[in-house]
Amino acid sequence: MSTTNAPNPDLPWHKQLNPYHWFVFFVASAAWCFDCLDQQLFILARDNALKALDPTGDQAKLSGMAMAVFVAGWATGGLIFGAVGDRIGRAKTLALTVLIYSVFTGLSSFAANADQFMIYRALTGLGVGGVFGLAVALVADSLPDTARAKGLGMLQALSAVGNVTAGLCAMAVSDVDPNVSWKYLFWIGSVPAFLCIFIMLRLKEPEKWVAAKAASREVGGKAMGSYASLFGEARWRTPALFGMLLCVSAVIGLWGIGFFSNKLTAPAIAAALAEQNVPADKVQAAKQWWAAANLIVQNVGAFFGMLCFSKAASHFGRKPVFAVAFIAAMASTIFFYQCFKTTTDIWMSFVMGFCQLSIFAGFAIYLPELFPTRLRSTGTSFCYNVGRFIAASGPITLGVLASNLAKDAKAALPAIPEEAVRKVAEAAAELEAFRSAGTWMSLIFLLGLFALFFLPETKGRPLPED
Repeated sequence: MSTTNAPNPDLPWHKQLNPYHWFVFFVASAAWCFDCLDQQLFILARDNALKALDPTGDQAKLSGMAMAVFVAGWATGGLIFGAVGDRIGRAKTLALTVLIYSVFTGLSSFAANADQFMIYRALTGLGVGGVFGLAVALVADSLPDTARAKGLGMLQALSAVGNVTAGLCAMAVSDVDPNVSWKYLFWIGSVPAFLCIFIMLRLKEPEKWVAAKAASREVGGKAMGSYASLFGEARWRTPALFGMLLCVSAVIGLWGIGFFSNKLTAPAIAAALAEQNVPADKVQAAKQWWAAANLIVQNVGAFFGMLCFSKAASHFGRKPVFAVAFIAAMASTIFFYQCFKTTTDIWMSFVMGFCQLSIFAGFAIYLPELFPTRLRSTGTSFCYNVGRFIAASGPITLGVLASNLAKDAKAALPAIPEEAVRKVAEAAAELEAFRSAGTWMSLIFLLGLFALFFLPETKGRPLPED
């Protein structure tokens, strides 16, 4: 089962792959797709889980803590397993990370209290964080150079399939008692453990990695998966630092702003349900259904956005397409936060998903092209995951900014003696403050444009080696 061939570069990328290339692509894509499924299932199940496990607790605080520990575990896992993958092999480490996030996702459904739930989610995050860098390094080292960029773009686009599947799963259990439905979602998230069997039995380490590992063992050979080497040499330190800023911009934009757009969709959903005279006992199920529908629309947009980025980057180059994508992400996010009003505006979620997540296809294509084989997983994981630590502050920043703006807006309201009318006016002021906060925070995408100035164009260049 050879991992090499001499493909015709004039053929479409998918026709340049032999059966083993397809196997590698399938395993890596499935691992990342299931990883994204787990992420979205957590977002959809988190609130119901915490209400069931700690019904008297401060739900907003518990929800924020659960997200923070998950993201922190995610970032830590990326840093650890990225380096481990360069040292012991991408295939072995990918199997380990998939097993970790599958097992602890399943255990999350058996948590007896909120503290146990958060521990399981932190440990799940370790596995989740390791997958991206390992999967893209595995594909980058295994596929023919002429098929690499579009193959990696497709790998990232398929992550939207995992996200959409999560939304469909949430829809399927929307009529189930919310005290129980969250368990079902986590059971679904534990399924990828079976993927490990196929990875460990058939997946081989890329020949490029095997050669680099052999060279590292020779006298004077350079270390594999070494952060000292990554930051000790200017050749790799510069792309690591500015590649990290590139990712921080998009990660905060998505996880700190984009995925909190439900605070705008929720009032629209509530208003629509009120107009439809939905019975009180059906409101919670209807809200979950609409939240899942919004997630699906957003990720359908993401799928097409990532495909477009992949095609454009292969034609025009990485940097100019990144520049357009960051501007489009900022503009679409501002447009969404300012203009989304009713459920008929759900198409705006498609546009925002298209623009925001298209950038992530660029990360799959571009980051492996910045680092040599011995540091490819390490460097990619560092850039992609360190931003998670910073992104964890995104929701906090958005909340604080929205709270301060809301206080100012409420203070500016005229005196309203009727309590019911006053509460409606205050709720409207809070919503407008949240719109303003999201709009101002969308400027984070400009950080990506800044980082681009210090990074090289890699279109048409072979993967770096040293």
